[in-house]
Amino acid sequence: MKKQAGIMAVGLFAVLGLLFAGSWGAVALAGANPHVGEAIAHAEGAVKHGEQGHADALVEHAQEALNHAQGAQKEVKNPHLDEGVHELMEAVEHGKAGHAEVGTKHAKSAVMHLKEVK
Repeated sequence: MKKQAGIMAVGLFAVLGLLFAGSWGAVALAGANPHVGEAIAHAEGAVKHGEQGHADALVEHAQEALNHAQGAQKEVKNPHLDEGVHELMEAVEHGKAGHAEVGTKHAKSAVMHLKEVK
């Protein structure tokens, strides 16, 4: 019985560890700057909604991602961050025009670049 309880405890800690890692994955990828992690999380939200054809929600998340990415630019100099900002601006512009598919492509590109910021 003790052995079974120990195995269950190890399993529980493994699951909790994965949940914690998943929720903080974007922040971990962003290194020490929390704005980059927030920008990634919101850009991923923009992609999710854009893939569903929700241009208005894409704009909302892309704009929030853009705000964080621009905040990060004040502290971090990185060409990937600059390109991420550019792509987010494009995502917002196309989303406002109702072009969810094109906005999604730009949001995906922004995620790719932002994940490269060290």
